[in-house]
Amino acid sequence: MKRIALVIYPGFQALDMAALTVFEFANTLTPRPSYALATVSVDGGPVRSSAGVALDSQPLAAARYDTLLVGGALQEPARQPALEAALQAAAPHTRRMASICTGAFILAAAGLMDGKRATTHWIFGRRLQQLYPALQVDEDKIFVKDGAVWSSAGVTACIDMALAMVEGDLGVDLARQVARAMVVYHRRSGGQSQFSALAEIEPSSDRVKHALLYARDHLHQELSVEELAARVHWSPRHFSRMFQAQTGMAPAKAIEKLRVEAAQALIDQGHSSVARIAALTGFGDEERLRRAFLRAYGQPPKVFVHQARRRNEHVYLS
Repeated sequence: MKRIALVIYPGFQALDMAALTVFEFANTLTPRPSYALATVSVDGGPVRSSAGVALDSQPLAAARYDTLLVGGALQEPARQPALEAALQAAAPHTRRMASICTGAFILAAAGLMDGKRATTHWIFGRRLQQLYPALQVDEDKIFVKDGAVWSSAGVTACIDMALAMVEGDLGVDLARQVARAMVVYHRRSGGQSQFSALAEIEPSSDRVKHALLYARDHLHQELSVEELAARVHWSPRHFSRMFQAQTGMAPAKAIEKLRVEAAQALIDQGHSSVARIAALTGFGDEERLRRAFLRAYGQPPKVFVHQARRRNEHVYLS
């Protein structure tokens, strides 16, 4: 039986318990439980969360673990030498080390992320990279797996990471059943953005917002600057200047973000023809779609199609 433990400390975020819940549900869906679950801290005993609720815990050094999940906090956690030392001691005997949200700061401080790709909540991504240049922070991913080291973004992203772990341990069908039992999506891929393109762009004026909403609903069209400017009754030159000032990017770049996001959604919905996806989202041909995916995700769309097919191949049998 695999021992899975959530590592907590004063001020931890109680919602990170959701990661353990994924493994708990997995136990209910197999003939015999596959996981032994625990909450651990440096010394054991009650530990108070940021919400004021205390959670009982076992001493971290009391057992060996298959997976240690270091919980996050609402703020960047302070250095905790005793916890860092305990994690260093446990690492050689632990199959998977993982961080949730700002828990990445603790794993990084312990030196357990050196040379690894990692993520955290997007608010703290640059700070994590500045403090720990030995790791490569990808601040726009839901979760990242680099060898035996996993990391997830903020809040509910720990559920996506835990589902991916269950899928690796027990198979895609069981992971899908867990997701259904928890009434969550199975599953956002690790390469998916933490937030939508529209939320990321976030212009300040209603006119630019209107242009973006129009573009989102007409991605199959050409969407030239002239057309978007006409929609908001500005000249093309003024529209481009205002768009750049409010969003920090050119209209063409913003539209590419919208199109990539729409293409990713189509893939997750089961569309497998890259040519068809390119046509539906306005890229026009496979090569333009491929180049856009490489810029956004570092991987071509066929990789995501393969992943989606593997996740969904038994959907009608589950």
